[in-house]
Amino acid sequence: MSADCLFCRIARGEIPAKLVAESDDCVAFRDVDPKAPTHVLVIPRAHVVSLVDASDEALLGGFRTVVNSGPDAQQSVFHLHVHVMGGRPFHWPPG
Repeated sequence: MSADCLFCRIARGEIPAKLVAESDDCVAFRDVDPKAPTHVLVIPRAHVVSLVDASDEALLGGFRTVVNSGPDAQQSVFHLHVHVMGGRPFHWPPG
């Protein structure tokens, strides 16, 4: 964990968040600036900068997701996080 990373601090309980679920490996909490009626962020407790930097097979498993990775993709907190959104129609491709 990084001492000053916003999401690491949320994972440690230093910054309050509306938790949805948590395990030894991950934390899920409501986004403070939701873009849909349901907008939850799921983060690993371990500090991983982005999906590009992830190497833990147990963390990644098999997946299909859209994740903002890096500044060009509008990643604003450099701790891997997945947006889980629902409650309204979405269009493809995103962006």
